[in-house]
Amino acid sequence: METLTTLREQKKAVTRRSLAAAALRLAMEHGLDGVTVEDIADEAGVSRRTFSNYFTSKEDAVLDADRERIRALVSLVEARPADEEAWPALRASTAELYRVRPLPDVEWMAQLRLLRRHPSLLAHQAGAQVALERDLTAVLVLREPDEEVARLMAATFLTTIRTGIGLWLEGAGEQQLPDLVDRLLSRVRVQGT
Repeated sequence: METLTTLREQKKAVTRRSLAAAALRLAMEHGLDGVTVEDIADEAGVSRRTFSNYFTSKEDAVLDADRERIRALVSLVEARPADEEAWPALRASTAELYRVRPLPDVEWMAQLRLLRRHPSLLAHQAGAQVALERDLTAVLVLREPDEEVARLMAATFLTTIRTGIGLWLEGAGEQQLPDLVDRLLSRVRVQGT
């Protein structure tokens, strides 16, 4: 039974990645406004109903890879040694995320370019950032019992990451993103670390 479940989950993951890749590819080719959910489903070889089982909108599909990175980051922070302070755990997890998912990643760069110019994607991204801040706060509170401090730390961390990505894009990738982000994170003064 476990093998069947594993195979089913693998098939679902493949379908999800296929839909997300089709959404991003079509949005890059035709602009987000020039793509419909039906176009994405057709490109991935599935029905509109199957698309709706995985995503609520085309924006949701385009941003799927970003959500995967977010989940990976939260998992990496959770997996850090329990006695490690919160800020060092965030920095180490970020370095590990960039090590595991080397940059620049073509899909990620395409997403960033789309995000910078399409209002509906910016709105979805803002919602994702709020959720990520909440999820990071929940993980950080295990290391930093003061919830206000944990929330402020999560918000500061995310702002620093966004700033680093913005500087990296503006510099056309002249600097290595992981080095730039780590340098910015090292400049933040955190009480107790």
